[in-house]
Amino acid sequence: MPIEIKMPALSPTMEEGTLAKWLVKEGDTVSSGDIMAEIETDKATMEFEAVDEGTIVSISVPEGTEGVKVGTVIAVLVSEDEDSSAKPVPKAAEAKPVQAEPVAAAAPASAPAASPAMAAKQGDRVIASPLAKRIAEQKGVDLKAVKGSGPNGRIVKADVEAAQPGAAPVAAAPAAAPQAVQAATPDFGIPYEAEKLNNVRKTIARRLTEAKQTIPHIYLTVDVRLDALLKLRGELNKALEADGVKLSVNDLLIKALAKALIRVPKCNVSFAGDELRKFSRADISVAVAAPSGLITPIIVDAATKGVAQISKEMKALADKARDGKLMPHEYQGGTASLSNLGMFGIKQFDAVINPPQAMIMAVGAGEQRPYVVDGALSVASVMSATGSFDHRAIDGADGAQLMQAFKDLIENPLGLVA
Repeated sequence: MPIEIKMPALSPTMEEGTLAKWLVKEGDTVSSGDIMAEIETDKATMEFEAVDEGTIVSISVPEGTEGVKVGTVIAVLVSEDEDSSAKPVPKAAEAKPVQAEPVAAAAPASAPAASPAMAAKQGDRVIASPLAKRIAEQKGVDLKAVKGSGPNGRIVKADVEAAQPGAAPVAAAPAAAPQAVQAATPDFGIPYEAEKLNNVRKTIARRLTEAKQTIPHIYLTVDVRLDALLKLRGELNKALEADGVKLSVNDLLIKALAKALIRVPKCNVSFAGDELRKFSRADISVAVAAPSGLITPIIVDAATKGVAQISKEMKALADKARDGKLMPHEYQGGTASLSNLGMFGIKQFDAVINPPQAMIMAVGAGEQRPYVVDGALSVASVMSATGSFDHRAIDGADGAQLMQAFKDLIENPLGLVA
């Protein structure tokens, strides 16, 4: 019996995607784990692997097609013991690339749940691809606790890599979101070139609109003296030179924010409808400008990691982000975010909270400013940092304590390497 290969949900927020490139053609034989296509999701371009073995007899959606809904049949496969010359399922209307029109659709909830999929269990048997089983064994992941996104709920590689070892998936609580209304924009006869939004940019627009409409932001700013941090960074870089590690100021700021969140746990939280989620570790999402748009790879448990390890991880994640190769578990989650525009000479800015998180730290450039040191006016390297807080989850006084803890850690930076 022919097997229908359907558009997968490669991220929890994915409702549709672009079939960017086919890596197989009709008549090709594929095995479980083979890469079949590249699919552009709402976050990145990801590879789609085969979960069954057989011959491709029909490709229903040509490469370059946009707006392909999750669950749409994109190809048909017959197993090796079947007659591959059997009449294939007809193609889906020689799919002309779908031109995604401006949508006036409801924005998703701030903590969107994954697309529903059939349970990947039949009795006591777990249905998973051989590659997924191998990765699960290496990571110590219980496949019975993993929801599959493949055909008929089959567990595939992406599902296992997104799962936490030994952890069952947490169901996100659905919440109502306001409807985004798109008004026609007049051009007033001014010449322009229209560039269609990619899936990542559409998602950024939707989520930032949702954040500003549904989250009551409160902003708190502190000026932070950087001289001690810069001196320590220079000494650490000299000591780490033989290891090929070069710390950036941003690496130290990631560590400072994580430790500040542990010191002020009332800010390491998330608002979830009728409950407040209090996190026991600080996972820092770091804003990275990628060609397709902003994305936030995560340094997991940053408070307990050394600054050299944070530096290595951040460099690797930033490279993958710019190449569009981040896996879902590398950018989904996080308990707070850090956005640094100092390298562009920006003195101060207010960042938009990344839901469902409850805070984001925006840091500007360090610059020479008049500053009072020990009661006397002097010149110091000073940076302005602004915390944006979800006032439903974090009171102003608690936010102020976090900002003070962040400032103290930077001005007394030995606490970052203790």
